[in-house]
Amino acid sequence: MNVSNLVSHGYEQEVHAVAARLRDHAGPIVVLAHENPDGDALGSVLGLTRALRSLGKTVIAPMNVPRYLRFLADPQELSLPLETWPENALAAVLDVDNNDPARVAGAPLHEFDGVVVNIDHHGTNQRRASAGVVDPSRPAAAMIVADVIDALGVEWTKEMATPLMLGLNTDTGSFRFSSVTPETFECAARLLERGAQLGWLNDQLGQKPRAYYLLLREVLNTMEFLRGGRVVLARVNDDMLHGTGATWEDVESYVGLLRDSEGSQLAVMIKDFGERVKLSLRSRGEVSAQKVALALGGGGHVSAAGASLSEPYAAVRQKLEAAIDDELARADDKISSVVAGD
Repeated sequence: MNVSNLVSHGYEQEVHAVAARLRDHAGPIVVLAHENPDGDALGSVLGLTRALRSLGKTVIAPMNVPRYLRFLADPQELSLPLETWPENALAAVLDVDNNDPARVAGAPLHEFDGVVVNIDHHGTNQRRASAGVVDPSRPAAAMIVADVIDALGVEWTKEMATPLMLGLNTDTGSFRFSSVTPETFECAARLLERGAQLGWLNDQLGQKPRAYYLLLREVLNTMEFLRGGRVVLARVNDDMLHGTGATWEDVESYVGLLRDSEGSQLAVMIKDFGERVKLSLRSRGEVSAQKVALALGGGGHVSAAGASLSEPYAAVRQKLEAAIDDELARADDKISSVVAGD
């Protein structure tokens, strides 16, 4: 058996171990994802929740869904965040490391001492769950959830397949990111065969409220092109939101627009809350958004990451620029080594 087969076999074992934990658990299952859920977080939660409920499981899925994704969940399907844990609960943590309770939303994970299963695709995951499957080669957690649902042996429906397609679609940038693999398209094909409504999803995701465009106009006025255009950043604050009637949810997709700037290798969307700043980063090529985020106490993927700092903007800006310079230098050194044949 070669290395790739060993890796595949290990992955399959982990998938079946997670499915067995979920299938055999007699008590309630609480399905959680990360704070500020995106399409992959919501899609993974809904797909798994619907599959488990089809098995007769009691499932609680606490999540505050952002406005732009509210079209997907049925009324009463998700609950408000939990303050206490139900008796004999199992926690299923999706699209985030269960060892980072500050980022897990929906329930106080730091107070939980029961069984935890973790399904994630972040390379920084510490892999310390009771049972887990973590695979950074999968561009979306929804891909792994799809395999777990297969292992559960449930009968697929379009209601399960469609949210997983949302996760796959959004975390791959509509299948445009370099993280896309042949397996990604194979998973998408299986989901389409099972009834996933890709066209409907794209139509829903493409609709933006008027305030989105009014705020975008203000944000574009803050754009800066740094380091010869290799870095593009913009900033948004409360005053801009109040002036346009927008919300912080309207800001989420702006970093992708910044990344589309010709010649850019790193895009940074700065959300200035006053005494706290949140950064959303996207990168391409040899530049790693993840390394910049890690230098600032955050994390994420190589091409998409973020960080939150409890400092005013001026102080964060200095740290951000230092981290950017370090990463650009590292990327340049790597390219030089390749060119030199080292």
